[in-house]
Order: sequence, then C-alpha cells, then structure tokens
Amino acid sequence: MPFPTVILPGYLAGARPYREMEAALEALGVVVRTVPLRRQDWFPTLGGRSMLPILTQLDATVQQLRQETGSDRINLVGHSAGGWIARIYLGEVPYDVHPGDRHQPGLWKAHPHVATLVTLGTPHSSGERWTQRNLNFVNENYPGAFYSHVRYVCVAGKAVYGDRRLQNWFARSSYELTCGQGSVWGDGITPIESALLAGAEQIVLADVFHSPRPGRYWYGSPPVVQQWASYLLAEENPCSHPPSSCTTRPEPA
Repeated sequence: MPFPTVILPGYLAGARPYREMEAALEALGVVVRTVPLRRQDWFPTLGGRSMLPILTQLDATVQQLRQETGSDRINLVGHSAGGWIARIYLGEVPYDVHPGDRHQPGLWKAHPHVATLVTLGTPHSSGERWTQRNLNFVNENYPGAFYSHVRYVCVAGKAVYGDRRLQNWFARSSYELTCGQGSVWGDGITPIESALLAGAEQIVLADVFHSPRPGRYWYGSPPVVQQWASYLLAEENPCSHPPSSCTTRPEPA
C-alpha cells in the first residue's frame, strides 16, 4: 500500500480545482486528501506576508489523515507555491521571519513523517520581490533536496516558450520576473530552471501547463498524474535511487 498523500494547492487556489488530481491518484490506489483551502484563506498572506495560516491548515490535514489511516508517514504533493511552502513544513528552524510570527506556533519538524515530496511547477527560486522574504528563508535554511531521508521529486512543464509573440507575452513576463530571463521554456507561469530543485529527482513534461484550462494538459490531468504518481506508489526506500532527470510527454487519455 502506498503512503497516504496530502495535496497543497498553489497560491490563491482553493481545493476544488484539485479534485481531478485527487480522482486520478485514487484510481491508482492512493488515499489522498487536499488541504481544504478557499481562495480567501490566502488573503492574509498577500504582499509577501506570513504563510502561517496555510501551514497551519496543512498540518491539520496531515494530522487528520495520519490519524484516519494509522500511517506513520505520508507523501506531500505541492503545486506551484505549495511546493516551497511544503519545504517550510518539513523543517526544524522556527519560521519567524515575519514580526507577527515571533510568538506563534510555527515549528512542525514534519520531515520524519514525510516519505516523498513532489513539487509541481514550483518556483523554488524567484526574483519576484513579494516572495523574497519567504523564499530566502526556505533556501537559506533548507537548500536543495535538504533531508536525505525524504525523496524530493520536482516536476516541470515544458509548454510555452517565452518569445515576444503577443500570445506568449504573459509567460515571457512571468519567466523574466522569476528567473531573470524571458526567452526560456516553462509551463506558462514557472520557467523550467526555477522548478527543478538541486539534488532532487527531476521530470520535465512536454506540453504540460501550469494551471487547469479546458482543452489542455496540466499537472492534475489524469495522463499527466500517471507520469509522476509512480514516485508515490514506490514501496522501496525513497532514498535508494540517485537523483535523475528525464523529459517525457503525457499519453492521450
């Protein structure tokens, strides 16, 4: 039996768009739960403020799922910003980089209970100024695939090249803001180079976009889930394989 899995949505996203991802994982035999966020739950974090409200809900979901299943470990799947927020959750350093957090509970030390962390289109580095305080905390305290007993898997989409055509203007602007270069490949939001964490196992999926829209694949589309879910189904020691990298294209449904 694979470990139960918790999905952490991306920035400003609620749980509803992840039902497709949940169903695809359940079809593979995974017990899965999405952190029950609503869009408004993110409002206190706007402007680069503390992620404590999201981390608190993540922890509540993890503890509930562990209690319901009796499992000593779980897997985490973080989409977009959910990936680097999950890296905070794994850690042992007090998350007190914001003045309002100095006397709040914010130390989870969750890494002993996490077998695998899969990040989907996560900007693990970014030049966007509103994310700097949080991302600097993550990357200074937990650089790369930090915990050797946790399997880190980073998934990036290769769907849009940031050229100067009008239809690719938004992607180019997002890439430039994130990694300093617009003329690169990415999923339309996150450039590939920012989504691949040093030391992690890396997957680049052709024609996979960042967010769900009709008529195109995203990280939660069933054929795409099948490309990365194998890392959640593996029963071997999560650290028994060296970091690897591959590029693939999802098969049609």
